[in-house]
Amino acid sequence: MDFWQRYRAIDARDIRFDGQFYTAVRTTGIYCRPSCPARTPKAGNVTFYETSAAAHDAGYRACKRCLPEAVPGTPAWNVRSDIAGRAMRLINDGVINRDGVEGLATRLGYSSRQLNRILSHELGAGPLSLARASRAQTARTLLVSTTIKVADIAFAAGFSSVRQFNETIGEVFAMTPSALRATARHHRTPPQAAVSSTALTLNLPYREPFDPGVFSFLAVRAIPGVEEGTSSSYARTLRMAHGDARFRVDYNADASGRPLLLSIGAVDLRDLPSLLSRVRRLLDLDADPVAIDEVLGSDPRLAAGVTATPGIRMPGAVDPQELLIRAMIGQQITVAAARTALIRLSAAGSDSLVPAVGLHRLFPTAEQIAADGLGLLRGPQRRIDSIRNAAAAMASGSLDFGYGDDLPGLESKLLPLPGVGPWTVGYVAMRVIGAPDVFLANDAAVRNGIRSLAPDPDGAVSPGQPLSPDFRELSPWRSYATMHLWRTAALARAAAPKTSSISPPAPKKAAL
Repeated sequence: MDFWQRYRAIDARDIRFDGQFYTAVRTTGIYCRPSCPARTPKAGNVTFYETSAAAHDAGYRACKRCLPEAVPGTPAWNVRSDIAGRAMRLINDGVINRDGVEGLATRLGYSSRQLNRILSHELGAGPLSLARASRAQTARTLLVSTTIKVADIAFAAGFSSVRQFNETIGEVFAMTPSALRATARHHRTPPQAAVSSTALTLNLPYREPFDPGVFSFLAVRAIPGVEEGTSSSYARTLRMAHGDARFRVDYNADASGRPLLLSIGAVDLRDLPSLLSRVRRLLDLDADPVAIDEVLGSDPRLAAGVTATPGIRMPGAVDPQELLIRAMIGQQITVAAARTALIRLSAAGSDSLVPAVGLHRLFPTAEQIAADGLGLLRGPQRRIDSIRNAAAAMASGSLDFGYGDDLPGLESKLLPLPGVGPWTVGYVAMRVIGAPDVFLANDAAVRNGIRSLAPDPDGAVSPGQPLSPDFRELSPWRSYATMHLWRTAALARAAAPKTSSISPPAPKKAAL
């Protein structure tokens, strides 16, 4: 977007652009979200910034009226596969809090000096400023949503001291933490004790529209004891850097102001920023559904599906290593068969230290799969060996991938593994790094979905219809087209008579 496109967006107070850029006004010294209800400033007084951190560094403070830190994240971090996008995904996952700027630079393959120069040029702020903005956002969320002690919030948000926390809150919001907490508009969670593991409930912001089908996608793949899911909720245990965590997300379309609630049953406060980031990635809450649907709806093959289910989301992953194992198990078998295999494999996992009713186990680590997988996995020996070899490589550190990778990086790391092909890499890219432009052309369910939409049984494009079979006209949103085709195939399977001899064939690859 150029200057005038952004200016028209703030003049229209278009909520779709909240979090995608920030508006700083020189005459007031504040920055706002695009939908801020305040009077539109003169164009000559406006500067637009890619990140709130850049506005902080330029000397602006957050607007108290529109609270620009309380918006969904920037969808560009998934679209962009450059260093800036990869760095932001890792910063949001808490890498700087755990490993510092040097650790972030090492993961990206740059020196800290080079990384600082690149991010300052691309985003207007260096890695420390970007991390500080992320901490301020987490701190604001906890201050207005919970009654956790301020000192505990300081360390939960990633600050090294209470003094640093107070100074940052004052600089960013021009308020003390207590004054910021007093602005809370919603009911907070009950008082919490000052312990390392706590429970709280938070509202998850997102851009409308939101299709809750992502919950059904996760529910049919849920592993009992590790996960639970329904058409409007999802819960699971998760191994974090400082201990086990347990969370649940509930969606209530009829709830006023808080339709999407995250309930954290237990988490070490030091892991809280990372957990929040992973839950948001899991449900694809930072996506721009209006922009995506506008492109997908232009294709006559998908138009009806986009109209029927606006705001479709692409499920992410809370653990990259786990997702690779699930993808490898799901190759060449149905979703139901893959789920059965994963239930068996989950026996290798350890009991959660924070058990709850229905959720008492953790998905096995790479080390546990490499050690015990032989006795728990079923199927061709070649596939079992491939899964164990991949687990052993992840356990030893020779295979290291995650949110900071791009698609070429994933291909170079995963394709050399025995038993891993383009489908597996594409699926991992969709769910781990949120790659938006992956089209799984060889996926059986995708082909079935195309057949259900196409005018002929072979799924070919009809004469005179200049549309490509790989949907390249829909770039860069073909991953979302894949989600629509999966849903179309599932609906066609459900609608087909069970005794019919012409029922669509079962998928040979299970999107686990």
